[in-house]
Amino acid sequence: MGTAITEVPKSLRGWFVVHFAVDIILAIPLLLVPELVLPLLGWPVVDPITSRLVGAALLAIGVASLLERNAGRDVFKAMLNLKILWASGAILGIGIGIAVGAPPLAWIFLLVFAAFLGLWVYYRITLK
Repeated sequence: MGTAITEVPKSLRGWFVVHFAVDIILAIPLLLVPELVLPLLGWPVVDPITSRLVGAALLAIGVASLLERNAGRDVFKAMLNLKILWASGAILGIGIGIAVGAPPLAWIFLLVFAAFLGLWVYYRITLK
């Protein structure tokens, strides 16, 4: 059985910064102008409250990632737990959306969340 890493890998700290950037790029338009942006991406019907709630969640998780990028192992474990839960829920929700006719771009969002989920699970196991 492999040994667990006791220190937070520099690569994980870097991924937290990447995650911040991705979340902010998505969060800002969802918070400010979902009625303008989402139709351009193929969503014919936009619920501005739900869109803004997703934007708020992305903003919170992204900023927390940036703020905690220099934290210790226990904070990273907690943040990874949050990110795993968020990505899993998002994958489930997007998957159901695709099953009932979401726009094709939903597949890209599904793949992005799946990639991050794989990354977070890997690091969470590594930090165990």
